[in-house]
Amino acid sequence: MSAERPSLPPVRLNSEAELARDALAAPLFVRAVRLARWAGPDTRVGAGGELVEAQLPAAAEHLGLPADEDGAAYASEAWRLAVDTGLLDVTDPEEEDAEGTASAGENLGLLTGGSPQDVLSIWLDGLDAVHADATAPVLDDFADLVGEDGSIDFDALDWDPEAEAEFLDGVLGNLYLLTLADNGAGEGPVPLPALAASMIVPDDMGEPTDDILEQVSEAMMRLDDQFRLLEPIGIVEYRPVDEALMVEEGEAPVDTVGGDEDDVTRYGMVKLTPLGLYGVRARMLEAGVDAPAVGDLAGKGADALLDGIAHYPESAARAEVELWLAGYADGAVSAAAELLAAARGADEGGPLRRLHCQQALALAGPEAEPAVRAVLGDQELGGLARVWLAEHGAADVPAPPEDMIFWLAIDTIAAHLDADGELDELQGLIEGLSAQHNGFFDEVWRVDHPATADVLEAMGRLHSDKKAAKEARKAAFKARSRAGG
Repeated sequence: MSAERPSLPPVRLNSEAELARDALAAPLFVRAVRLARWAGPDTRVGAGGELVEAQLPAAAEHLGLPADEDGAAYASEAWRLAVDTGLLDVTDPEEEDAEGTASAGENLGLLTGGSPQDVLSIWLDGLDAVHADATAPVLDDFADLVGEDGSIDFDALDWDPEAEAEFLDGVLGNLYLLTLADNGAGEGPVPLPALAASMIVPDDMGEPTDDILEQVSEAMMRLDDQFRLLEPIGIVEYRPVDEALMVEEGEAPVDTVGGDEDDVTRYGMVKLTPLGLYGVRARMLEAGVDAPAVGDLAGKGADALLDGIAHYPESAARAEVELWLAGYADGAVSAAAELLAAARGADEGGPLRRLHCQQALALAGPEAEPAVRAVLGDQELGGLARVWLAEHGAADVPAPPEDMIFWLAIDTIAAHLDADGELDELQGLIEGLSAQHNGFFDEVWRVDHPATADVLEAMGRLHSDKKAAKEARKAAFKARSRAGG
């Protein structure tokens, strides 16, 4: 059976030490840490764990913030993060209308005495808290929601917390995918209108309707607020929407899906940071999404390696193999022997495993030669072994028997068909292999390989020479008849 394709391409993450440094440098996290170290026995806390209003000016001053409403708001936000991440422990007041106290939390010491994983774990808790804030309802007039008995009418908010969180996670997921597009070529900032449109405009829609455009504009303005909240925790670099573009308070022009290319940056630009890639991936993994990272397979067996990289882009597969080889303690010969053993098999995924085995052996170096020579007589591996030895200039390489040449040709084409490579490259491979032997199609249909008929049918579709394509189709029919299918 062919290896299951991951739902997302593999991401190359910075080292945990680099990511931990980025986390500690995130502005909101910095402020939270400073307040956690500032808090003492005299710090007064409200019933909900919040810093009492009378203390906010002193907290803002400690953070170097202005002594105004904005400074108090930033200080309050940092305090909440410190509490949510365990940097601060707060005790509730024992009596109504009394005040609680605050003291340094256990996690505060881990920021200096713990490991990078400890720091990242605390930061992820902070990301969850900020994400929750970003998806909270916007309360334009909170007083209208409070009943005579003091209860809050949440139904009047028209707010679905699960739907809000799902939408923001979907946006972050799209941004993650765009960042990884084309082997990381998509690492530039993404226009906010395009990101909003990716969640609103149906894939099969041609010209967006006015209603769709209005939904995109509304989503843009909500995302503008959310990215402003998310940027200080360090997951994005964000250029907000130019306030001069606002038509009315809380609205944006309805033509923002397109827009002049020169002006697109005025509608907001967002980019995931390296820490953001780590954070979004962590949230996706927690949600059960298959989001591989280069390095995941280091330390695992060769079978896991070859199956894992089956559908990786070439550069990511090479990086994964290099990490795997670097961590293999028993030397190149043992590593090559394990790779070759894992490459065997008549299952559907076998050809692609052997192709990646051959590529992995190229990175193992000439020291792998004894293990490669040991499989020269193997029907499945003998062909690739001879190719490897020839490429490394080895002496005394025995000529392959004719049936092995044909078997290797079928196996190689089957691997490239499964890899979903570029059509031009696949066509060139097919035409090159079939031209290497006179009467190729008269003989190849007899090859005892599970993919023989499928490969010949593909050759009949893809070969540019009409005569050769017809011969391939006839050979495919013979192979099906021979196999009883």
